[in-house]
Amino acid sequence: MAKPTYRVQVAEPKAAYGQRPPLVTDASIMAAALFGEGGGAEAAALLLGRSLHAPHLLDHEIASVALKKLRRDGVSAEAVTAALRAYGQLAIERHAVDADHLVSVAQRCRLTAYDAAYLCVAEQLGAPLATLDDTLAAAARSYLAADSQVHERD
Repeated sequence: MAKPTYRVQVAEPKAAYGQRPPLVTDASIMAAALFGEGGGAEAAALLLGRSLHAPHLLDHEIASVALKKLRRDGVSAEAVTAALRAYGQLAIERHAVDADHLVSVAQRCRLTAYDAAYLCVAEQLGAPLATLDDTLAAAARSYLAADSQVHERD
């Protein structure tokens, strides 16, 4: 007599499966989650169940953090490699940013071009921006609120 085979099966309505709210995440959130920095547990929890988005520069910023961890903070190569592997497993949609608009946003909000790139992606998607950077957070609150008021008048 053959043993019955058991297969785990999950049925889920299509609408619920597709609803993963977007989140633009900057390097500070990613680094905190990956390298267990201050706010890391909260940052990691925030990323769960979200559709993650960032400008293309995120990869370079995470590589820069990894080098800093190795060179300055004395983090082991194994720990850095594990964090970078975990980063590589994340489904993050990278977005191009128009340079002219980027400079305009950076000037208006008094941000670096790097920080303004995250803000531009949030604006493009109409999505929230997650950061541990107080300056970027304040600029994003002000800029995104002003942007939504402009669109409401249109």
